[in-house]
Amino acid sequence: MPQTPAPDSTGPAAGSKKEIRVNAFAMATPVHHSPGLWRHPEDRSLDYTTLGYWTDLARTLEDGGFDALFVADSMASNDVYGGSYHAALKVGAQIPKLDPIVAVSAMARVTRHLGFGITSNALYEPPYPFARRMSTLDHLTKGRIGWNIVTGHTSSGSRAVGEKALTPHDARYDIADEYLDAVYALWEGSWDDDAAVRDRANRVFADPAKVRPIVHRGQHFQVEAIHLSEPSPQRTPVLFQAGASTRGRAFAARHAECIFVSGPTPNVIAPVVADTRARAAALGRDPKEILFFSMATTIVGATEEEAREKLESYRRFLNPEAALILFSGWTGIDFSKHDLDAPIRFDDRSQGLVSALEAFSIADPNRVWTVRELAEHNAIGGRGPVFIGSATQVADQIEAWVEATDVDGLNLSYAVTPGGYADFGALVVPELRRRGRFKADYVAGTLREKLYGPGRSRLPQSHPAAAFRPAAAPVADARAAV
Repeated sequence: MPQTPAPDSTGPAAGSKKEIRVNAFAMATPVHHSPGLWRHPEDRSLDYTTLGYWTDLARTLEDGGFDALFVADSMASNDVYGGSYHAALKVGAQIPKLDPIVAVSAMARVTRHLGFGITSNALYEPPYPFARRMSTLDHLTKGRIGWNIVTGHTSSGSRAVGEKALTPHDARYDIADEYLDAVYALWEGSWDDDAAVRDRANRVFADPAKVRPIVHRGQHFQVEAIHLSEPSPQRTPVLFQAGASTRGRAFAARHAECIFVSGPTPNVIAPVVADTRARAAALGRDPKEILFFSMATTIVGATEEEAREKLESYRRFLNPEAALILFSGWTGIDFSKHDLDAPIRFDDRSQGLVSALEAFSIADPNRVWTVRELAEHNAIGGRGPVFIGSATQVADQIEAWVEATDVDGLNLSYAVTPGGYADFGALVVPELRRRGRFKADYVAGTLREKLYGPGRSRLPQSHPAAAFRPAAAPVADARAAV
């Protein structure tokens, strides 16, 4: 696995001190983005079915100053490579996998500040029970919940929930737009901030005049009910989204607060960031308030030599074929049928993550990837860059990457878990703090307040969710009412 070179830059622009945010990127499965490394003696991936693994991970992340744990998920059984799930199951390539929501309460119990970005599909569950589940988590975590909005990308996931065929790519986002309108109405419009009066003397828990049913009659979803949860600290969870296709960018520009992007070079990432910010501005949103997180992996040691020794240790356990199994599942293309030295071509399709295929085909005109090169690159950490070296060297590479792409931070994947995260927190975070590029400590409040500042638990008026608030309802911090 060669080191991904840093972009051509000598560091941050003069006077620029944009805070670099960092989420941990994980999945409740034996393999996330480093197939084969679950066999490494320092890796704990096989403990993913135990609660202790997740609570220990949460503590490690909070000790290291991470903003959030971003947990990926899908309903896919990863059956594209070789036309069967057998290859993926044999190597544990994102199958099996657990529900990412269930462990959140336990992780929240052992932390005070760490946020949780949970993936859920807007096409595979009715909006009404989902809205209640997220409000529940927002209450139990005191406002530390985010939702990563996905729309599905695999035929296997579509079949699993009873659909005859995968909905075409752009149409999936049309459905998600309506889904968001339905949950916005429940979260923002059903209860006034002061509806839950909790008046013991007069035996009144809630004022019925301040609670109203939501009536949503759309093409895809029907909702007619009051929201079953009183207002949670954030009401609407922090909204994450990962679509980098043209339609995905339009969706993100309207809804997302945090956007996950992935690609091997700045030439892939920077245009997506710039275009999405421009689209958000055209919709009346502040483009700088959309936070972009780029996938990356770090291998760091006390010295460069130590980091290189770790890399060589990891290489002994790599499984490039398993990386192709993952990429086949992401794109819908069976790479078992492709010559390893053939160039990767873009194939416009309705199945798969269009942006994943674009990143290794047409997104960077200066680079032609072969199938073999893709397998080797993706074998550690997935589709993003790998930063290797001492804390100073890795911090240099991160700063250069942030400046070249205009992202706001990283979704940090791992070679081994939780050691990769612990190394980052112990070595790289202090160096970034010394440079004024990382928060000195957590601020109080909800996840949205930690990202945007005190008093910002609610989405701003410029966000489309605000249109669903009752005209007379105050927009003050909802925590004052609970």
